[in-house]
Amino acid sequence: VQLQASGGGLVQAGGSRRLSCSASGRAFINYTVAWFRQAPGKEREFVSAVKYGVGTTYYGDFVKGRFTISRDNVKNTVLLQMNNLKPEDTADYYCAAGTIPGTKSYMYDYWGQGTLVTVSS
Repeated sequence: VQLQASGGGLVQAGGSRRLSCSASGRAFINYTVAWFRQAPGKEREFVSAVKYGVGTTYYGDFVKGRFTISRDNVKNTVLLQMNNLKPEDTADYYCAAGTIPGTKSYMYDYWGQGTLVTVSS
């Protein structure tokens, strides 16, 4: 599976941004797709995931209703809608795919490049 993340950019605090992860290659529908983020000097952090099949969603504790993940198995795309962004959300955001849903980065086999989201105060 090849993943391509896009949608990053500069946004003011309180604003919104939508990230997109496009997949090609093996059957996308069979994979859980997740978003992780990594800020400078910090460890990679789980943001959200959407499971294969019924599409169960998972969120990191810090999200608190601000982000929504969705997937379109026809378009092989996963979206992350981020609302009410805060300066501490500034990070490189990565999408990843794996066969086992989880919140740990080692559980995902395929990774896209990061897309930088910068939230100004």
